[in-house]
Amino acid sequence: MNILIIEDDPRIADFLGRGLRAEGHRVEVCADGPSGLTAAREAAREATREALRAPHTAAATTVVILDLMLPGMGGLELCQTLRAEGVALPILMLSALGGVEDRVTGLRLGADDYLGKPFDFEELLARLEALARRGREPLKATTSRLQVGDLVFDRERMQASRAGQVLPLTAKELALLELMMSAPGRLFSRERILSNVWGANEDPLTNVVDVYIRRLRSKIDDGHSQPLIHTVRGLGYRLESLTD
Repeated sequence: MNILIIEDDPRIADFLGRGLRAEGHRVEVCADGPSGLTAAREAAREATREALRAPHTAAATTVVILDLMLPGMGGLELCQTLRAEGVALPILMLSALGGVEDRVTGLRLGADDYLGKPFDFEELLARLEALARRGREPLKATTSRLQVGDLVFDRERMQASRAGQVLPLTAKELALLELMMSAPGRLFSRERILSNVWGANEDPLTNVVDVYIRRLRSKIDDGHSQPLIHTVRGLGYRLESLTD
């Protein structure tokens, strides 16, 4: 695994670097927001180049460990900037601000996971491994346009439309729709959706996935003769056009 640490505290950065290298990972450390942003962009470009060179070979995943309080550019702004640019590297946000509101803010701005300081190194490793497993799945060269039937998702504009009509979707609904449209016909369990869209810290017993699927279905399928979102009872959901 390749790990990019963006952390301005030299003691924590050194501790993480030594520990992760001892586990066999390749580690790069940046001590401020601007240099971390540059390094993350380059890691994303390299991942795309590897995917184009060897599309059927699993490339090493790069996971970002991102501190919240950074000189030059804060972690929240850095994370939001990367996501706005379409950079999909897994991000583990690391911060002394471990309250519920802080975690929710970080996850909503694009972090995949959030770990409060102080932290247990074994837990950090487990979270990084989980993020790497998710990050391996679709590092193909991503297209800016997804389409299933007459449903179109424009990744550059972060906008969806059906039959030419723009859909009034919230940011979380867009994230859920993008996930499902990235693999048409694939069955997504509630747990998988929760982990990818809301992050690992979300209560696994929550019904938020079902609530958002209902909202998405009402905006996408209502008024159309052919539904695109399908429920597989007891297993999860899939998005596909059965008439293609």
